[in-house]
Amino acid sequence: MSIMQSILLRTFGRPRGVLGRLGGAMMARMNEDCGTWVIDLLEVAANDRVLEIGFGPGVVIQHLSNRVSTGHVAGIDPSHEMVEQAGARNAAAIHSGRVELRHGSVENLPFEDGSFDKVLAINSMQVWADAEAGLREVRRVLRSGGSIALGFTPYSGQSPASLPETLMAAGFTKAHVREKDKNFCVLAIKP
Repeated sequence: MSIMQSILLRTFGRPRGVLGRLGGAMMARMNEDCGTWVIDLLEVAANDRVLEIGFGPGVVIQHLSNRVSTGHVAGIDPSHEMVEQAGARNAAAIHSGRVELRHGSVENLPFEDGSFDKVLAINSMQVWADAEAGLREVRRVLRSGGSIALGFTPYSGQSPASLPETLMAAGFTKAHVREKDKNFCVLAIKP
């Protein structure tokens, strides 16, 4: 890994230290529009149980908690710095019990089978250590008929080309790509 790749990973992929805190502030601005669009695409309802993977500074968690008034919002992120930033941003919702944030990885989700109606990730799949294992775990924690949405901004470096096939190979159905401006989202259903 080059020095530049290491710096980018420490700033945005798996934020740590001062660079991670700076990256969190930048991600809050860069990912918000894509995140709110993905929430709309998922048709998140007031009573849904929703999981965000790689929640970063917690901006999308905040939008979810505003929409999910009688359900539950959970998030998992591999960065201690992001758990801290998101925790501060969402302190009231966490205190009320409507939001739960955990440190961890998508490859080993600490939730029961079928726990969620909807799962989303914004600009995070490209840095998952093992995307196949992550998708299997997402499928496990989704209820039957539940939806997954993987949103990406142009900053992700991700291409939509093979993502529907990747989701289908992981056992999802109806995988398709939606685009808005320069963002794209891959949506699918757990049968």
